[in-house]
Amino acid sequence: MKTTETPAPVPAEPGVTVTKADPPGAKPPKEGKEGGVLNAFSHGMLVLWAVMVVMPLVWAVMTSFKDDKSIFSSPWALPDKLHFGNWSRAWTDAHMGDYFFNTILVVGGSLIGTLVLGSMAAYVLARFEFPGNRFIYYLFIGGMSFPIMLALVPLFYVVNNMGLLNTIHGLILVYIAYSLPFTVFFLTAFFRTLPSSVAEAAFVDGASHTRTFFQIMLPMAKPGLVSVGIFNFLGQWNQYMLPTVLNTDPDKRVLTQGLVQLAASQGYKGDWSGLFAGLVMAMLPVLAAYIVFQRQVVQGLTAGAVK
Repeated sequence: MKTTETPAPVPAEPGVTVTKADPPGAKPPKEGKEGGVLNAFSHGMLVLWAVMVVMPLVWAVMTSFKDDKSIFSSPWALPDKLHFGNWSRAWTDAHMGDYFFNTILVVGGSLIGTLVLGSMAAYVLARFEFPGNRFIYYLFIGGMSFPIMLALVPLFYVVNNMGLLNTIHGLILVYIAYSLPFTVFFLTAFFRTLPSSVAEAAFVDGASHTRTFFQIMLPMAKPGLVSVGIFNFLGQWNQYMLPTVLNTDPDKRVLTQGLVQLAASQGYKGDWSGLFAGLVMAMLPVLAAYIVFQRQVVQGLTAGAVK
């Protein structure tokens, strides 16, 4: 029987430290406890944050189905029965239905106008080089840093002189102007991440700039459009300062004005159950929009981060 002789070890060079290799099948060293503690702390903070966000929403929905007495006597208890009359009273008697319809008109029109105008301006600034390109871009960015409080008085006189005060279309135009700086800033960076070879191929095939934008580049920018659309929707839906100054007609109030009017309509004998019902009515569309488009929002925010 032949035996395999073990070769003699090679002597190490002077000044070189020789380490003994781990034998086959040896278990890797155990990870330190620091990683486990950090993971537990991060998960605990996420759970705490989720509770802090979800609990007020759940409590508001639960309170909207209680009567006024139960709201103060047992604020954390479940309602004894579902008082759907709170919702119907807020919808009809407090005119929340009319305010809801006005808000849909204002936010829907301004959102469409903002996305169309903002995407066109952002595409030109991102894809074409011309004198004044950077100046116009930084002008839009400067609009983001301008406080709206400083513009309320001159804006009131401008809208009044144009005959747009207390009108739905006047408020839509103001919302568009208010939302354009952030929209152009966001979409300009997004259009720069899109491949230019697709647009060049369309030009070679004879497509015009308009057709290339609306049929090729704009569909490719859908994640960015959805993301900036959600942000604009949240800001315009919850806007209170602009409609308070520019929309004083009681028949054309939006939801934020209606909620304030509902809270102050009866003084110390406020309709608290109806107020919470109106609050939930104003809150549900925002939650529904974010739940439906949350994946597109994440894709839009992370697009272009990894190439």
